[in-house]
Amino acid sequence: MQAWLYTLIPAAAAVLGAAVAVNMRPGPVLVSAIQHFAAGVVFAAAAGEILPDLKHAGSPWATLVGGSVGVAAMLAVRTLERRVRGPVGLLTVTGIDILVDGLVLGIAFAAGAKAGFLLTVALTIEVLFLGLTVANELGEGGTSKARVVGLTAALVVLLPLGALLGGPVATLPSAIRGGFLAFGLIALLYLVTEELLVEAHETEDRPWVTAMFFAGFLLLLLLDELVG
Repeated sequence: MQAWLYTLIPAAAAVLGAAVAVNMRPGPVLVSAIQHFAAGVVFAAAAGEILPDLKHAGSPWATLVGGSVGVAAMLAVRTLERRVRGPVGLLTVTGIDILVDGLVLGIAFAAGAKAGFLLTVALTIEVLFLGLTVANELGEGGTSKARVVGLTAALVVLLPLGALLGGPVATLPSAIRGGFLAFGLIALLYLVTEELLVEAHETEDRPWVTAMFFAGFLLLLLLDELVG
């Protein structure tokens, strides 16, 4: 239940991002800066929260299986992204991303409240960017402002659904829970390396934009220290 409630934060951020984007489209440099910042925050959450819990799960086989399933799932998403184009493709791939985000958040809360809270912060920034992206793409295609915001709101319903699917992981044996943590870790690393940073580098790099990755990374580390 706790994980489901926390998904309302990134869900609201996504709708807010879409509402802002349809009225005031951010430039490519600002979008790249947001992508770098989000990548840094998500990477810190993966390395600082998910990885340590995975290492203490004590089951190499569960890690291997869960990680392998994660790799296969992310490659399937990449293949789908390349084959399905247009608004339908955008909404489908974004919906899958959001569902996986919710699932990973549910898994993170299975590892502990602190890990779940910090990952909520990370995913709020990442889902905010997804809201901006969907709004920009659909807006360029001539979709009305109200419909863009409505479609974004419909997509973010998948966040609590994913969290509900990931919630029961907390009741599973430690070894099996480790497999789910491995899946979540792979999903987060894919998000950083194959989506956020790849898209961010489509815009000419600037020193301050690149520095946003490390700003995001440090921000989550500081939150980790403050939360204790």
